[in-house]
Amino acid sequence: MDFKSFDWRSLQKYMKPQASEDLNRFLENLPQTAGQNALIAAGIAWAAAGALGLYATIQTQKMITLRAELKQVEALKPMVPKVTDVPVPAADVKSFAENLAQIYRGLKIQASGSSIQVSSTDTSRFAEFREAIGHMQNGGTGWRVTVDRMCVGRECDKDKLIALLKVNKVSVDKPK
Repeated sequence: MDFKSFDWRSLQKYMKPQASEDLNRFLENLPQTAGQNALIAAGIAWAAAGALGLYATIQTQKMITLRAELKQVEALKPMVPKVTDVPVPAADVKSFAENLAQIYRGLKIQASGSSIQVSSTDTSRFAEFREAIGHMQNGGTGWRVTVDRMCVGRECDKDKLIALLKVNKVSVDKPK
């Protein structure tokens, strides 16, 4: 329906001074024309609708409060970066192991991937063995050296001194 085609003069009968008296007379005569049972049913429906509206308003207010508290708690949660170990490239480890073998000639030093194995068949090389492991701890920039396996003494199978050390770099990812 278009506003231009609407007959606005048809609304004039509701704007007359007599219209409010007609509405009042209609409401006064409603119990006789509609009956009491219909009015009771309408009253119950209106009361139920009012109670439902009040309940919805209270629940909405609780939800708003709960959401504000949740946002406040999330704001207090610290942003923690994720720390992971990333293996050092095998070429870097191999090059370092070759240099280490030149320095500590009494030990057998082998690189395998991002791991280095330091070993000796004689326990009298323990001081050199310990120094080689300490040298590895300070080997490369950002290196994190961890002991994967170590055996010292007569309980060892073939070599009396053996240490398998894994070389990683620490990677810090931005928090999400």
